[in-house]
Amino acid sequence: MSFVTGLIKKYDDFKLNIPKLEIADEGITILWEPSGAGKTRVFRNLIGIESCPGLSWHLHGVDVCQLPAPDRKFGVVLQNYSLFPHMTARQNIQFAADAREITNEHEKMHQLKKELSLEDCWDRTAAKLSSGEQQRVALARALIGEPQFLFLDEPFSALDQNLRSEARELVKKIIHEHKIPTLLINHDKEDVEQLTGKIIKIEKGQLAE
Repeated sequence: MSFVTGLIKKYDDFKLNIPKLEIADEGITILWEPSGAGKTRVFRNLIGIESCPGLSWHLHGVDVCQLPAPDRKFGVVLQNYSLFPHMTARQNIQFAADAREITNEHEKMHQLKKELSLEDCWDRTAAKLSSGEQQRVALARALIGEPQFLFLDEPFSALDQNLRSEARELVKKIIHEHKIPTLLINHDKEDVEQLTGKIIKIEKGQLAE
């Protein structure tokens, strides 16, 4: 387990009050909240989009909250995937590899292209990709940076029901094969039931029983 402490922050109309949070250091930890903004704010503070004085997270012996966000070695897949629409699938992934100064990126990109079945859309612009293809490209982009921890923010919400089951199985397979501890932000009960892992439920900014 890794431990997050001091996740306490006051907003205008909301308080995040989580003195201590246990996150599994392997497999999937699911942060589940049926409604509300608590889980999104946890996500934003942990990855460094928002600052939270007093926040500490010791991961592999280092308090990552003391590092600038780019140095935390996190892989992040946002809910809307945030791909560059004018770039191809390959260029979106290449951009992340260049930013991280990844060695042997061509070999790693080829591996991810195969693992995530991106051959058919590799040279198509992101604006012309289906939701399922966009999700897989965003996942490849997160993985190319060789992250020590992966964040997935509502990764299935843009998919129709027919694709969700297949996407869940793919995400589980990739996380297992790459051995990357993952925090999955989710509000859908069916997703939570079908993804195995530690489940953390929050209500109104606090841990729930």
